[in-house]
Amino acid sequence: MPKTFTLYLSTSPYSYENTLTAAKIAGSALERGHTVNLIASGDGVYCFLKGQKAKGILNAEEKFRELISKGLKVYL
Repeated sequence: MPKTFTLYLSTSPYSYENTLTAAKIAGSALERGHTVNLIASGDGVYCFLKGQKAKGILNAEEKFRELISKGLKVYL
């Protein structure tokens, strides 16, 4: 039975590994057919700027763009 996951990202992509963790959780849930919402607030919005580097991810914006194409819903 598919579930809905809502993630809240409020830290900058370059200071913590929270961006990587959110991307991994979202990717895994989407692969299993779940609905995933990601709310980005405060510094978390920086994860969606073009060319933004993140700890553990070469390019956060590209990774989230890939997840969006797989069904991730993002709210800024």
